[in-house]
Amino acid sequence: MSAEQFDAVIVGGGPRGVATVLRTAARAAAAGTGPVRLAVIDAIAVGSGATWLVDQPAQYLNNTQADATTVHPDDSTRMSGPSAPGPDLVDWARRVRADGHHPLGRWVLEEASELTGATFATRRLQGAYYRDQLEAAGATGTVEITEVVGLAVDLEREGEGEEELSVVLLEDGRRLAAPLVVLAQGMVQAERSAETEALAGFAERHGLRYVEPGMPAERTYTGLPAGEDVLVRGLGANFFDVAGQLVQEWGGRLAPVDGDPHGRLRYLPSGREPHLVVGSRRGVPYRSKPEGGRSVRPFRPRWADEEWFAGLGTRTDVDFALEVWPVLAREFAGAYLEALDELHPAAVRHGWQEMLDAAGTSEQVDAVLDAAITDPRWSFALEELHRPTRGEHVGPRGWAKLVHRLIADELGSLSDPWHHPRAAVNAAMATLRRHVGLLTGGGAFTGESLTRDVLGWFDGDSLALASGPPADRVRLVLALIEAGVVELIGPEMVVEADAGSGLFRASSPITGREITSRVLLETRMSKGRVPQTSDPLLRSLLATGRARLHTVDGVPTHSMEATRAERSEGMLRGHNLVAADGTVDHSVVVLGIPAASTQPGSAIGAAPGVPSPLLAGADIAAKQIMARRVAALGV
Repeated sequence: MSAEQFDAVIVGGGPRGVATVLRTAARAAAAGTGPVRLAVIDAIAVGSGATWLVDQPAQYLNNTQADATTVHPDDSTRMSGPSAPGPDLVDWARRVRADGHHPLGRWVLEEASELTGATFATRRLQGAYYRDQLEAAGATGTVEITEVVGLAVDLEREGEGEEELSVVLLEDGRRLAAPLVVLAQGMVQAERSAETEALAGFAERHGLRYVEPGMPAERTYTGLPAGEDVLVRGLGANFFDVAGQLVQEWGGRLAPVDGDPHGRLRYLPSGREPHLVVGSRRGVPYRSKPEGGRSVRPFRPRWADEEWFAGLGTRTDVDFALEVWPVLAREFAGAYLEALDELHPAAVRHGWQEMLDAAGTSEQVDAVLDAAITDPRWSFALEELHRPTRGEHVGPRGWAKLVHRLIADELGSLSDPWHHPRAAVNAAMATLRRHVGLLTGGGAFTGESLTRDVLGWFDGDSLALASGPPADRVRLVLALIEAGVVELIGPEMVVEADAGSGLFRASSPITGREITSRVLLETRMSKGRVPQTSDPLLRSLLATGRARLHTVDGVPTHSMEATRAERSEGMLRGHNLVAADGTVDHSVVVLGIPAASTQPGSAIGAAPGVPSPLLAGADIAAKQIMARRVAALGV
């Protein structure tokens, strides 16, 4: 089959692909070259990508407030291309309301009418926003967009010299050629692990139901057996979305608890509910995002300030566990104790500031916390951020007490984020994790420390604290726990295929709880790590040596290697694919998650007024698209 030719082929139809089209349109308008021909490929849907499908359940929410979502750069983002202002999510919703209709259906108008800056938009509404921005770019006449729904499986070369093209092969045999290919796949998924394969096979042989890890919009969690035990593994953002969807199906209701000062809700069951037994490695749900409209206590670092991070950024031999974590630990402890000192002065001994100043290790920081806190109700240790029971066996009664405190802390954090100590820790993590990401992208850590510490545990812990679900969804899950519809089985959850009973078995060595079921739902994401990716194009590039994993000190990371950003307008390269032999392929640009280790912050969605690596990368890709377009025209 002959290849259809374009000026560029973009693989990935989500926000990175859309942003690349928008930046190309802005540059084409400024250059006056006439329309640039772009092919945008996505295996699921062009415009929304897999995460923001417009036909997914309305209960699936974005975990970022609406006023923190855009696909158009502003002056906060460093880039060399021309400005081209466009609506952020909130502005777009206002326009939809003003129009009084939307081609995707009345649901868009209804959701847009209820949207405020503090709202956590549905994923499908955000998908409609991205979709509209893509169509708006095409309507300018500066770009001609060919949308291709299909799976890209390989990349070939065609022609020689200045006539050489890169050809993207699709699973169905189609071939799309261009001088430049942009890989913007976003959240790559993992191939089935050996465990997943075994559980799926066990379910098939024994007539069980197994929902494996993956994007929630591509899975079915509903239709659970009423009154039966159902095992669920995963307590991150996906779990909260699934809980919202299930409650909608069951028909249960939420009612406020009269007189409760923290906004506690009571779940009133319909009788259609199963008993969800839920667990994960950590054993507790992600912590909530701050409740919209409430003031959050500002975090001001005492030790891990800008100057301290800048000093670390000049090095390449930093050991996170030995040098960084103890200082971050002091910050978390200081944030907790300062807030507790204001909220309940009698619970804190004086002199803790000087004690923290002298603490040189995380163990010493924990000793300060232990000595400074006099009320057991407010006891806190840094290890609890990773292991809620500090790895100790607590038994059913001890675990029930811990869950009771978890609920109290979450409700307190939601209702009073300015004063609650746990809310203070979450706010500190939200700030400090960004600096750690910059150190990672800058190559400050040794390879061993990067894989063992930063990628090994800190990234996961920071997500659990600072990238959690919306407050309303957390209140729902807390109500389900108190109603007994959801049971937290405990940390270090183990799932097994029990051949003797022909059922799934789950247990926690920390609590001693063990239970069997005919149903196992995985609400874990299957994401992000390129070495295990199911993406056939990325797998082919790695297998043939046309790409390689990024390594630090010879230790491989979870990402492909690409060159650094080149923002200068005179530098017609940047984010280009690096082959196994170290050569750079200037005909391929890699954006975002597949090359996250060399593009810090690129996995984070763009927000108005905040520097966006995602949008800056899209401009770098558009610069290279336009350079080749201008060269071809001989302008």
